[in-house]
Amino acid sequence: MFEKPVEAVLFDMDGLLIDTEAVYIEALQVAAGALGVDMPLAFCHSMIGIPGRECDLMIQEFYGSGFDIERFRESFSAHTRRRFDDAVPVKAGAVELLDFLAARGLPLAVATSSGRATAERHLGRAGLRDRFAALATRDDVARAKPHPDVYLEAARRLGVSPKRCLAFEDSNPGLTAAHAAGAMAIMVPDILPPLPEVRAKCLRVVDDLQAARRLLEGANWLQGE
Repeated sequence: MFEKPVEAVLFDMDGLLIDTEAVYIEALQVAAGALGVDMPLAFCHSMIGIPGRECDLMIQEFYGSGFDIERFRESFSAHTRRRFDDAVPVKAGAVELLDFLAARGLPLAVATSSGRATAERHLGRAGLRDRFAALATRDDVARAKPHPDVYLEAARRLGVSPKRCLAFEDSNPGLTAAHAAGAMAIMVPDILPPLPEVRAKCLRVVDDLQAARRLLEGANWLQGE
């Protein structure tokens, strides 16, 4: 299954390690409602895997120049803070997969479309931050997903060629970014299934992180095996 030995593993964050995407969609619709407009679910879905700054531009264009994007962002942020104030839910199978990889001595990194402050806060509240040797965020790169920059930066921070990295993603833009970086990519869909052109870039598509761990168990994929 693997094209070459795996020397490191890179992870997306939202929708893959932590269960945040459904809350973000809820917050988008609540914030839109506070401004007296509806936000179609399909439009919400089009922003999955896209950084907040780029989403702001999409929303402004969708509703027009008169839309109060600052008030919208304030309402969105207030809603997500309330939902994540105490804890950030971890995706089923995430801890077991991270344990499995750590036991095999593989360095791990996060490559996320979120900003650094959000990524640090959410990973910390989820109890996952210390598991990663490196964290690359939207703040660290010039271009967001689906461009490869954040995956290239995560691999660079680990000191490993991206071509020797296995990447896990849940979104179409994210998988496109990982593949463009040269990583071997596995998709674990969260809300949306892979598009046909994205599926063609995946090593595998699996149902959840538990299935991902089972896929790796016993596989001849580590360096030197």
